[in-house]
Amino acid sequence: MNITQISQPVSPGNPAPDFVLPAVDGSGTVSLADYRGRTPFFLALFIGLWCPFCRRAIAQIAASEPELKSAGVETLGVVATPPDNAQLYFRYRPTRLRLAADPELSTHQAYGVPKPIPTPEFLRGLETTLINPDGLLAEPLPVSQAAEAIGRLDGYQENEIDQIDMERQWPQLKGQFLIDRDGIVRWANIECAADGLAGVGRFPSADEILAAARSLAD
Repeated sequence: MNITQISQPVSPGNPAPDFVLPAVDGSGTVSLADYRGRTPFFLALFIGLWCPFCRRAIAQIAASEPELKSAGVETLGVVATPPDNAQLYFRYRPTRLRLAADPELSTHQAYGVPKPIPTPEFLRGLETTLINPDGLLAEPLPVSQAAEAIGRLDGYQENEIDQIDMERQWPQLKGQFLIDRDGIVRWANIECAADGLAGVGRFPSADEILAAARSLAD
């Protein structure tokens, strides 16, 4: 099904929008200026930690971070939750990934990552589209049921901030961008852009990200 949206993502070849966000580790801020003129970087825009697909993807991207660094590309993840909530989560689930907090989704908006309009067709699609991101489940399930099942696999307990984030953010999509040292977007991936709702929870593989990163040197 087509997803009705009100924004268009930044395309390869266009300048990456500026951003300045608090670092999750409390070490000041993280900005586009930290990278421009110094190094290419892979920017992954997640929603709140209530999203089980995002929690899984953060771990997966962190695992591929050393290979990206070997290819000369830094990595930055943006989580859409207040810094203190992110700090609480990563205190118990440490990550090597550099992270910034953006509870208001300002970076998603600047980069044009779509937030679909929840039309009746969209809501029906959530109940009828079966997904199984990365083969985590025994069988494909409707989108909402798949999210719940992955949450149970993780043993994750939502808190009050997660609930507030979810109510404010849903159904925001996620996006990833590869930005060169001059601040130009060279590669982009937007959730559901290729497969509609069947693409919910599907993030690019480590091989896809590395191939895009290595292409910068070609």
